[in-house]
Amino acid sequence: MPKPGPRTTRRYSDEFKAVAVRLSEQRGVLVSDVAQSLYIHPYMLSRWRRLAREGIIVTKGAQVDPVVAAELKALRQIKRQYEQLKVEHDLLKKAIAFTSGRKAKSSPSSSTTRKPAR
Repeated sequence: MPKPGPRTTRRYSDEFKAVAVRLSEQRGVLVSDVAQSLYIHPYMLSRWRRLAREGIIVTKGAQVDPVVAAELKALRQIKRQYEQLKVEHDLLKKAIAFTSGRKAKSSPSSSTTRKPAR
């Protein structure tokens, strides 16, 4: 249940909004990654991006820290590698299950040796 009383909303400065928009416009960076790193909702950042396109938020003078931009790009690359490793891991699990199933289904006569007839 929601808390009783007046609803509180955060007010962000225009400088904060401009820097957030500039970070989200970097090549190789997702809006959701920027929003998550700034602890804001992705919809809010998308709205700020729209306002910047319309000229309501001015992003020309906003300085983006190159270290932060590099970290966001590295985060995206690590997430991509993690997803690839998950796919490979699932494939290996299926291969192990498949080969284990084939060994269990093999006939017992083929694994035992018979004595030659005299």
